[in-house]
Amino acid sequence: MTSQVPPVPADLIGEDRHPGRGRRLIAGLAVTQTIAYGTLYYAFAVLLTPLAADLHTSTTTVTGAFTASVLTGALLAVPIGRWLDRHGGRVLMTAGSLAGALLLVALANVTTVTQLYVVQIGIGAAASASLYEAAFAVVIAFFTADRRAGAVLAITVVAGFASSIFLPLTGWLVDAYGWREAVLVLAAVQAVTVPVHAILVRRPAYRITPAPRPGRGAGAVRTVLADGGFWLLAVGFTAHTAAVSTLSVHLIAALISWGQPPTFAAGIAGLLGVLSVTGRLLSTGLQRRFRTTRVTAAVFAVQAVAALLLPVIGARTAGAIGAVIGLGIGFGVATIAKPVILAERYTTLRYATIAGVLVVPMTLAKATAPLAAAGLHASTGSYTPVLVAVAVCCGLGATAIATAPVTRSLVD
Repeated sequence: MTSQVPPVPADLIGEDRHPGRGRRLIAGLAVTQTIAYGTLYYAFAVLLTPLAADLHTSTTTVTGAFTASVLTGALLAVPIGRWLDRHGGRVLMTAGSLAGALLLVALANVTTVTQLYVVQIGIGAAASASLYEAAFAVVIAFFTADRRAGAVLAITVVAGFASSIFLPLTGWLVDAYGWREAVLVLAAVQAVTVPVHAILVRRPAYRITPAPRPGRGAGAVRTVLADGGFWLLAVGFTAHTAAVSTLSVHLIAALISWGQPPTFAAGIAGLLGVLSVTGRLLSTGLQRRFRTTRVTAAVFAVQAVAALLLPVIGARTAGAIGAVIGLGIGFGVATIAKPVILAERYTTLRYATIAGVLVVPMTLAKATAPLAAAGLHASTGSYTPVLVAVAVCCGLGATAIATAPVTRSLVD
């Protein structure tokens, strides 16, 4: 059964009332997402080895702290979504940014593994309150339907360069000053995001009716959870997340195992960041002519083919480059497709809660898939089964999203 609710009047959308504020909001979130992803997420890869050495523990133990951080985000996804739907993003994102800066200061002063885990769990909470999911909820609430995809694209294109900026920056800081001093510098950079969120992020201009009505509030969420199409989307995006997270961890090692020099393998893997931005631009352009679900499914299917071909042609330079291009073009597509598809299908008045439900299995897949892939490699002695598994996940993602019904269960 479907529910129909009248659209939110255009004069109640913040963008229509304050067009200049919309442009400032996009610019501000593009900057804060780039900084926060760099300081709270990507920098950890550079800190891993010196941190483990300083704490006299293994890199596996330190990696476990990062995994705990990611799982904390999954645990908090739905509660944070409810908060965003009820109160908007200003207080939450400002508090998350401030907590992130303070926790980086704490990270620079850890002396035990226990302290590391506590701090990383806190960083996971701060990240979930201030990174993409919170930012997208603000964008969905602020912009009209015809501008949302463009706003999300603009933010993610800029933030897509976070790894390209912060990985070398963090490496240089560690080499020049040591890892503790490097983290303190990152904390100062992270602090820049606090006033930006406090000034630019505003509550939605419309009021959310407290009492549940058909298609709104708690009723809207229940209707979405009863929709088979929602669970097809959940399967599709979760399977794809498992594939992408596996590739992020194992691609370099796989290329080396097929005879590629380590420098070449690392260099070609570095193309993934640029390719993810290219894929976002391409898919957003195609969405003007085709449905978002069709474009997304097609990109996932290309990745499935590339993953199957990589073990066959990966030993040759041209083959490795071609396969990585096919894989990388879809790396960032899910990031922009998910909020657009959810906003198209369901009420935006409860967007953040609905997105939070979807984020939980995706985050669990992100945390566990690389470990499962490592186990598969250890048991078979080859990366070929790992790439086959990646292909299966991409194919499953494409099939699930392509078969999700186009009929909207809830519209706003």
